Amino acid sequence: MKILVAGGFGVGKTTLVGAVSEIRPLRTEEALTDVGIGVDDLDGVAAKATTTVAMDFGRITLRDGVAIYLFGTPGQERFWFMWKELSRGALGAVVLADTRRLAASFASIDYFERRGTPFVVAVNCFDGADRYEPPEIRAALDIDPHVPVILCDARRRGSAKEVLVGLVEHALRLAGTPPPPPRQWRTGSDPARISPS
Repeated sequence: MKILVAGGFGVGKTTLVGAVSEIRPLRTEEALTDVGIGVDDLDGVAAKATTTVAMDFGRITLRDGVAIYLFGTPGQERFWFMWKELSRGALGAVVLADTRRLAASFASIDYFERRGTPFVVAVNCFDGADRYEPPEIRAALDIDPHVPVILCDARRRGSAKEVLVGLVEHALRLAGTPPPPPRQWRTGSDPARISPS
């Protein structure tokens, strides 16, 4: 299964992929330079020193041998041409959002709505950011009632897994397939390997 992790610049896409990947994630990060001044909007992420220029890639293998491939998209507009290739064949997408810069999520939401790709909105609860309930975020983003809004901490493996489970369940509902009964997820002998109990 292929899942995209999308969202605006600096919302935590690289962090989420790295938090759940069983392999060392492939990252295509480059340092931000003066060339990006006036091109990249650093409002709210002034401390950010690097940016993804192609994609992030991670993998999760489930107990039954099913692999989930995670592709983190670049967040800056100048790299959006990559999205079409990355989204080909995807089961769905996680749109990461930051309540301090919700407008940065609009492009990702619009993209997946236009393509008919199942997606969830995962609000990365940054330290020090104002907290809002999912209904408030749904209203601010003007997304359909059936689209799940999930609060998460992209740094935490368990929280990132909950987001991925939420996306898979949402995609199954949209496909007319009832989601499997809730499972307890545990870490096997390899701490990077996720398996349902």
